[in-house]
Amino acid sequence: MTLDPVHVDGIARLAGRVGEGVDEDDHQDAAETVWAEFLDPLRDDGPVLEPLGEQRREKVPIDAVALRDAPFPTQHGLDSGTINPTTFKNGLVLDVSQAAMAAVPSDLDLHRARTIVMTAHSNDDAYRIGHEDWTMQDEGYVRERALHAPSVDRYEQNVVHALALYLAESEHAREQAEIVDDLLILDGPLYPTGLLKWGERDTELADLLLEDERPRDVVENYVRLVETFVDRDVPLVGFIKNSTAKAITRVVREKTNAPWANDNAFFQRVLARRDDRGELRTDALTATGWFRSRVGTDRVMAADGDALGIERRLDPEAYEVTFFVLYDPRDDLCYRVEAPYAFTEDEDTREALRLQVLHDVAGEQGPPLAVAKADELAHIDRQANEQLRRRIERELGSDRHREYDDKRWGVDVEELV
Repeated sequence: MTLDPVHVDGIARLAGRVGEGVDEDDHQDAAETVWAEFLDPLRDDGPVLEPLGEQRREKVPIDAVALRDAPFPTQHGLDSGTINPTTFKNGLVLDVSQAAMAAVPSDLDLHRARTIVMTAHSNDDAYRIGHEDWTMQDEGYVRERALHAPSVDRYEQNVVHALALYLAESEHAREQAEIVDDLLILDGPLYPTGLLKWGERDTELADLLLEDERPRDVVENYVRLVETFVDRDVPLVGFIKNSTAKAITRVVREKTNAPWANDNAFFQRVLARRDDRGELRTDALTATGWFRSRVGTDRVMAADGDALGIERRLDPEAYEVTFFVLYDPRDDLCYRVEAPYAFTEDEDTREALRLQVLHDVAGEQGPPLAVAKADELAHIDRQANEQLRRRIERELGSDRHREYDDKRWGVDVEELV
């Protein structure tokens, strides 16, 4: 044990000092004020967030909504997992991602299918990948590709990770789109937020996003995915389990006190229900209505956004991000659910999508079953991760670059992030 009780007591006293002046009631009052006065619409050089229909909050008894019939008879979920960026002594930085789709009810042939992408970065001008075309393995169930990442001076790990993850996911979704009859749920955002944030993070990454075809091709995959599902009249949504978006909070902070760390923390304030003693009520899920968003990275796909120069074949409004937030008091967690405006423009469709997600979360006490199954299929566990890295070392003839923390913790640092 590294901390004795006296140390724990001392740290607790420090926390008490840090917390002086922080009034939970004030934070709740601020959240209620923002909810009531700032979101219909939220303005930042024009409206950047506005309700679809009436701005509202709703509580839904958990048992009742779990027992209701699902609006969509079948659901498909899609996820991708990676080994996380790995640096080798020969200067290569690699990441490998596999994407999988799951069905409810199950479809074993579909579950066997995979799309695998390896992305490699090197500052050696002589480095080349033999060929970057798609190839098939496992009797046609596995589609795979190696991709040479754009050269950057910094953020190599960020670049290889985002390209591998989002290329595998978007390609698999497009490849399997015709199988989806009723509803597709992406495990994550509707568009590749990790790539779109490059425009906000650093000049080098922002230039890369605008000038290099490789990240733009990945974003275009998501644009084409939306078009495919709109053409087929089959809705798709993104289910975000760990949203750290701060775009709404940043805009609100310019207008009034916004003490929350991120947008989810704000929505948690306005959706949590407490009794007279301040205890959290856990008998019902709560949710906002749908919002139409042009704030943060969502502005890229706004009707008046440039979509990175990607051709949009539908009315530009069709691609806009709409979302609602769902709060599950059993775990004290918020989830953000996104869909293209092409589907949520219709009141009946957006309410059916909302009810489907409420039904699923109530029954699963977590992500929808289709998402959970896709996550299980795509996830590369620690043992497989280590096995893959050892095999890659042998193929490259080069060991991983290791640091002291690898010895200290027994795992790669990236796995702790």
